[in-house]
Amino acid sequence: MPETGGPDKLSLVIFSGGFDRVHYALTMAAGALAVNRSATLFFTMGALRALLPADLEGPGWRKLAPTEAGIAPLAADAALIARDLAGFEEMLAACATLGAKFMVCEMGLRAMGLAAADLRTDIAIAPGGLVTFLEDASRQGGLVFV
Repeated sequence: MPETGGPDKLSLVIFSGGFDRVHYALTMAAGALAVNRSATLFFTMGALRALLPADLEGPGWRKLAPTEAGIAPLAADAALIARDLAGFEEMLAACATLGAKFMVCEMGLRAMGLAAADLRTDIAIAPGGLVTFLEDASRQGGLVFV
C-alpha cells in the first residue's frame, strides 16, 4: 500500500462520558483500522461506563451521559440504527474484530469506583496507566482527546 502521509496509528483518549462522543471515538478508530492503521482506545473517567457489561436493565453503555442534544443513550442508538448507521454495539464489535487495542486507565477506574473485573469480558481490555498508553502510541501517529 503506498504511503499517504497520514498517521501510522491512531491513539484515542476517551474521557468524555457522552454517548455521542464515545460512539464517534469508536467510529474514528474503526475508520483508522479500515485503512490499515492501528488504533488504541484508552478509556477513562465517564467514558469507562461504555465498557460496562449488560445487566437486567440493558447494555452497559446505556449508563453513558446523554448526547449534547440531550438525547438518552438508548434513544440515540436507536436513532442511528433507524438511519442505517452503526449502533454502539456494532461499532464496538467492529473495533474489536478489526484489531483495536482497548485499554482502561487504572486511575480512572479507581476514581469512578470501578475495577477491571467490573468491565465486559467479551472484548480484550488491558488495564494500564497514562505512561503505558503513551508508550503504546506512535511518534508518527495521531493522538486525539475525546
